[in-house]
Amino acid sequence: MKNYRLALYLGLAMASPMAIAQKKDTVKVNKDKTDKTETSSSKKTKKIEDLIKKGTYKKGLFNTIQVKTDIYFEIPDSLMERQFLVVNKLSQVPMQVNEAGLNKGMNYENKVISFHRDPVAKKVWVKTVVPKVSSPKNDAITKSVKDNFSESVIEVFDIEAQNSDSTAVAIKVNKVFDGNQKSFNDVLANVGLGGSVKSSLSYIEGVKTFPKNLVVKSQLSTSVNEGGVDLPVTLGVTTNLVLLSKIPMKPRVADSRVGFFSEKHWSFNDNQQKMDEKFFITKWNLEPKDEDKEKYLRGELVEPKKPIVYYIDPATPKQWREKIIAGVHDWQAAFEQAGFKNAVIAKMPDEKDEDFDIDDVRYSVITYAASPKSNAMGPSVVDPRSGEIIEADIIWWHNVMTSLHDWMRIQTGPIDPKARGNKFSDEHMGEAIRFVSSHEVGHTFGLKHNMGASFAFPVESLRSKEFTDKMGGTAPSIMDYARYNYVAQPEDGVTAITPKIGLYDKYAIDWGYRWYPDEFVEKKALRNLIEKHEDDPLYFYGEQQSYLETIDPRSQSEDLGDDAMKASEYGMKNLKVVVNNLLKWTYEDGKEYTDAGKLYMGAIGQWDLYTGHVMANVGGIYLNNTVFGNKKKAYEAVPAEIQTRAVDYLVKNAINLPEWLFFNPITEKTYPVKDSPMGPFEQTPYTMARGMQYANIYSLFMDDRLLRLLENELKHQMSGSKEEIYTVEKLFDQVRTAIFSKKGSLTMLEKMTQKNYVDALIVSVNKLFEKTAVKGLKVDDHLNIPTICNFHEDDHSLRNINYSSMKRVSEVTTYKRAELQKVLDLLNRTRYRGDDASRAHYTDLIIRIQEALNK
Repeated sequence: MKNYRLALYLGLAMASPMAIAQKKDTVKVNKDKTDKTETSSSKKTKKIEDLIKKGTYKKGLFNTIQVKTDIYFEIPDSLMERQFLVVNKLSQVPMQVNEAGLNKGMNYENKVISFHRDPVAKKVWVKTVVPKVSSPKNDAITKSVKDNFSESVIEVFDIEAQNSDSTAVAIKVNKVFDGNQKSFNDVLANVGLGGSVKSSLSYIEGVKTFPKNLVVKSQLSTSVNEGGVDLPVTLGVTTNLVLLSKIPMKPRVADSRVGFFSEKHWSFNDNQQKMDEKFFITKWNLEPKDEDKEKYLRGELVEPKKPIVYYIDPATPKQWREKIIAGVHDWQAAFEQAGFKNAVIAKMPDEKDEDFDIDDVRYSVITYAASPKSNAMGPSVVDPRSGEIIEADIIWWHNVMTSLHDWMRIQTGPIDPKARGNKFSDEHMGEAIRFVSSHEVGHTFGLKHNMGASFAFPVESLRSKEFTDKMGGTAPSIMDYARYNYVAQPEDGVTAITPKIGLYDKYAIDWGYRWYPDEFVEKKALRNLIEKHEDDPLYFYGEQQSYLETIDPRSQSEDLGDDAMKASEYGMKNLKVVVNNLLKWTYEDGKEYTDAGKLYMGAIGQWDLYTGHVMANVGGIYLNNTVFGNKKKAYEAVPAEIQTRAVDYLVKNAINLPEWLFFNPITEKTYPVKDSPMGPFEQTPYTMARGMQYANIYSLFMDDRLLRLLENELKHQMSGSKEEIYTVEKLFDQVRTAIFSKKGSLTMLEKMTQKNYVDALIVSVNKLFEKTAVKGLKVDDHLNIPTICNFHEDDHSLRNINYSSMKRVSEVTTYKRAELQKVLDLLNRTRYRGDDASRAHYTDLIIRIQEALNK
């Protein structure tokens, strides 16, 4: 996935170059020698040849001259006004920053700049632009486009010298690389540290120049305040200056039915009646060699003119290198479906290549980061004019293996003995590393998460050895968060339990990368390819959604199969096996129970995931990718039967807490243990169960969920349909009946459930009218459940649906208050039944509800 932001920098207000040239220069008088004055503009410009004699000269994109600590760029006139992409990366970080999740290899700031020579003022101006607007060269509107989407000045340099024929000038660039100016590199703001660089403690390490790019390495220092103490922080940063092609790559326009990252583009022309907004997918410029184009069009596999090459960081432990390389090469089959062989290459860098540098944008590198962070991600550097991927950087955090270990142990331990110990074999861990490598590499091809892929597989098929062997994974796309097969039961004999590159992935690469000779042929072929597979669930694309704001239950993270209730029931059976074997699987003679406590916490987190998967069906809406002609409905409510089953599951497994999970003999040895910055943190089962139950009840009756149910009810009434629908009243009736069915004496857990239900309703009603500040409602949703590449902020949905407006005047409050009244009536009928503790409980709830209803 890409980690790319193009910042629009506005220059400070300043006089024009001509006005500056016309100002009277300050006269400096040397009284000891002469009264002769000389203006700065009349000084004789130095010769570049003289500078070269004093320092070190290197030839490349810009020839560079280093005189002691001064760095000069020699810029030829031929490169003036050409566009360059500035790419800034971290190349070194101290512990304080590492611990905060920032590591070597991360690209934190990109922008497009150009250099402009001003012979009158004897300066070079640097301007930036957002190059996402275009118009035909000869159209009248083009003049307006230039004026309304103009460049902004971000920097200026004095011309220090020029060559003998005045076709190139030299500028001293120290100030933009040593921290004095932020115009080229605002590292502290972009990594979130803030403050300013201490220039006296910062310096330029070196410069390398190549035919199409230039690399400057710097050490920039600041300090951060931690607990009232200023801590020194020095960041190693690498700035790449990349020459963009004069003619951008021919872009491919995005389609919401195939999941690619994209760059927004506005186009204008004289024949329009409105501006045309398009989205260009991000992709490598893959095309056949000129001599192979006819073969390619005949359907023969050909090698691309320029393959996609990934280098493995030499810092990668040797036992994982081949697995990471294999994860890259697994994509060969997908590119072969697009007509290219040997399109993707992964290898170790040549040890003899002295110019190899991980931070050089000529190399796409899978960087290995020593860090406590458990993650991996696959961002790309993109030409914003066309969506062309110039370079990709996969960041591989060493501690990602802790996440893989937890997943496999909790999700597959019951069916795979290899996944039970405190440490796996290198071969078993290596296969997991291979899967993550493939997933992250997929992002660097431009592919977004496809969270809807796993919905294509019927749940029961995941228990079939024949089916799973044939499909080779847990979903039709490795870009889903489909993880491991937690559905298969010990007796099923299923062994293909790891996500693999699937049918959707091959189809998406075919759609994004197949080469076409002209735009007309391309447009028709791409449409036909989508329409050919549009009704096949194996090719369905589902946008990633927020865990807390899931609308379409088909597109969820970490789920499996087409029926969340059935899949979760199987998952719970396996989870019982994990819990029953917690102490056995984590046993190490003489060692504390910390690992057992962490595994226990992971099991509780997995239970919570299943709860969330099921809950998304309640008030859920299927969001279909519609276009004119495909006859699909854009919005379809989840069928009433499915919603009823979902609430039944929640009552059985979430509202009524599973005692085997929270209250068992394990707690005699350890409580659930969660890692924190202050060390392992133990949580008592009762406190944890109460908080998680409350969060689930509150979430089940959240306003947006009820509004979706109400909206569907309104649509149903307006259409006159006789189809059964699930309503807000049905939801309250189902849950209330389960919670308050027992009369008389209650257990402590039953009382806790009733209190949580009543309090969740009271708090949510008061929140609408701002009578209470709702704090502490949010439970740590993922507990100790690991996540991978959750950095994809740009993995945005094209569907932004508002269900929240004006909730105070909606029917939500009416239903919640009516529910409180119904509960009050029930309590008044049972308040004198049961033991003393139960009667006190009933009285307490009555008082709470009466106060909430102002009775």
